[in-house]
Amino acid sequence: MQMRLVSGLLGAALLAGCVGTPSLDGSMGAPSFSALQGMCATSLVDYGPDAQSVYSAFFDAYVAERRGGLSKERFCAFQTAIAERYRAYRANPGPEAQSAWASFFLDQRAQALSWRAAVDPTLRAG
Repeated sequence: MQMRLVSGLLGAALLAGCVGTPSLDGSMGAPSFSALQGMCATSLVDYGPDAQSVYSAFFDAYVAERRGGLSKERFCAFQTAIAERYRAYRANPGPEAQSAWASFFLDQRAQALSWRAAVDPTLRAG
């Protein structure tokens, strides 16, 4: 049951990220996932099956950064925090770790959407 809940949460994050998010290779003139990770001069992380969801969060934060709603330092700190938490999850996988990763990531995804919505009128209601 818990595994299905976690999978459902990550699926919801993926679905939310599909709206207005290019593919990992950087379609629609957007930077690729590896280019976004490279902006912060850190090593690339292989997010495996979570890559598209993580890219969606990074892309939303990138839009906010490009439009002046987020500093480059904050953008990079955001990426670093996600990478560190993902590495910790992958180092000790299990139901509790997966649940903790999903909960953490959903909070980060919501933060990225909030940053983007503050500078992108297409994401604001009304």
